[in-house]
Amino acid sequence: MTETSAPARVAANDTDRPLLGIALMLGFCAVIPLGDAVAKLLSTRIPVGQIVFVRFAAQALLLAPVALALGISLRLPRQILPLVVLRTLLQMGGITAMFMALRYLPLADAVAIAFVMPFIMLLLGKYVLKEDVGLRRLLACIVGFVGTLLVIQPSFAEVGLNALWPLAVAVIFALFMLVTRQIARDTDPIAIQAVSGALASVLMLALFALGQGLSIRELSVTLPAAPEMRLLALAGALGTLAHLMMTWSLRYAPTSTLASMQYLEIPVAVLVGWLVFAELPDLIATCGIALTMVAGLYAVMRERQMSRRPATAPSETGLPASPE
Repeated sequence: MTETSAPARVAANDTDRPLLGIALMLGFCAVIPLGDAVAKLLSTRIPVGQIVFVRFAAQALLLAPVALALGISLRLPRQILPLVVLRTLLQMGGITAMFMALRYLPLADAVAIAFVMPFIMLLLGKYVLKEDVGLRRLLACIVGFVGTLLVIQPSFAEVGLNALWPLAVAVIFALFMLVTRQIARDTDPIAIQAVSGALASVLMLALFALGQGLSIRELSVTLPAAPEMRLLALAGALGTLAHLMMTWSLRYAPTSTLASMQYLEIPVAVLVGWLVFAELPDLIATCGIALTMVAGLYAVMRERQMSRRPATAPSETGLPASPE
């Protein structure tokens, strides 16, 4: 589950290479489950706080030089700094919740449950931002939630409340995306990610100090062994590479082309979970994953149809269609 906002001002010659954009999105869908698998391996060996710290430190160290090489300023407009801080806190919370989910749940289940996020965003858009959302997309939300409950049910029976961590991921990242919408027009996503990585790293150092004082296990600091050090570096590099591939995919192809492709992350997660952990969803979870994917793909296709309507055409609710 990741950032999907492209820069508002993109050169015309950057938007007419859809095959490159599709290739980059396919790369994202392949890389991000690998990063999650590495994080899952680490989550039972070292405190989650250290994994989060390395993830953001790698993001800052890898993206800052990229931004500078591309001539992208890392100085963000002062008026959006509070939103950048809020966005960083939400990203930290979402990634932490995902790593906790991976500790307790099969990889495919955790990823599939977290994909309820687009439906939460749709509901937030309707009831918080007062966006125009029609009956069919609301029905898709209901089907998607039913699918998510089917995926949660077997995991909840096995690990209890820890099965709800992916739902926390979905809620947090839905809020994260709403904040991102507010600042995407004024900043380049690479600059935002680089600055957020640096800010989150500093905040994590403060949290480590707090964790030491309060004896919070997940915020304790240990010296990982050499294998864990290598896995930490790999997790940071894979996470950063995946976000960079998604960012650049949106430069070369429109969101309407790429949105449905993100659901390929779920079958890839199933494959990676099977190859690395010998995990396969049971029948109920498989049905839930299928429902979630179908509902999500329908919502994407419906959104594409709505976006093609003339601005004066009536929407499903009888109001002018609004671009989202």
